[in-house]
Amino acid sequence: MFQLITILGPTATGKTKLAAKLASLLNGEIISADSRQVYRGMDLGTGKDLNDFKVDGKRVPYHLIDIVAPGYEYNVFEFQQDFLKALKSISERGNQPVFCGGSGMYLDAILRHYKLNKVPENKALRNELDEMPDEELVTKLKSFGAIHNTSDTESRNRLIRAIEIKAFEKKYPDAKQGLPKINSINFGIRFEREIIRQRITQRLKTRLGRGMVDEVRTLLEGDLSPEQLSFYGLEYKYLTLYVVGEITYDEMFSKLNTAIHQFAKRQMTWFRRMEKKGVEIHWIDGKLTDDEKLAVIVGVLQGKE
Repeated sequence: MFQLITILGPTATGKTKLAAKLASLLNGEIISADSRQVYRGMDLGTGKDLNDFKVDGKRVPYHLIDIVAPGYEYNVFEFQQDFLKALKSISERGNQPVFCGGSGMYLDAILRHYKLNKVPENKALRNELDEMPDEELVTKLKSFGAIHNTSDTESRNRLIRAIEIKAFEKKYPDAKQGLPKINSINFGIRFEREIIRQRITQRLKTRLGRGMVDEVRTLLEGDLSPEQLSFYGLEYKYLTLYVVGEITYDEMFSKLNTAIHQFAKRQMTWFRRMEKKGVEIHWIDGKLTDDEKLAVIVGVLQGKE
């Protein structure tokens, strides 16, 4: 058994179905690396389809999906800890862990064993930051160094939390907790740019047809405000604008479709950056059938034994 096998790639490449088939073949279990599929009730908007985990009518066990409520700000540190618990439980059962997803930072945090802190709340600092406008908060965050997670600048709460974490790390440089090094064999699925664009557009149409607008309406009828919901990714941002009447349906579709294309491009940029930093990825042509992809993967695994 390998310590970890990872299947990654940009959105709409069929990663989950392939990972499920691989796990089924190897008596494995899936650990999700998706920063939004951790949220319950956020299904269509996050591309979560639990049917993808079914192989020949049998569901492959999965972890780190539907584990927190919408509105909770789940973070990378918590993900690392939950990942380690899942990895340990799968290994103790003698099964093969298969890591699967497209959230670059979540993948990177495991494959390059980020050292992160569970930083306590600093009320005095927060009171000070509360008096600052957003522009000044961004400047303060930049003063600690380059901003690697741009989503930290997209909401005031995230900005303040990011500054809080950076200030803690600066004051206590030895407080970082080391994630144990995890050996993983990594496979990436990729298509030519035009093909991935077509797949993204078709998948968006399918998800809208399955009720993605109704999902957003239901979430807004719960405890989430439009501002909070917009934080949870492109789909929720643009569908919220449509549901509250700020843009038309056609505008929503056009803007969202374009934004997802751009997101897929950024994902590939992140994966290339991971490679430059030492993460080996065996890339597989997305046009192959799943059986052909599995044959490629098994061939590489046999060569590593």
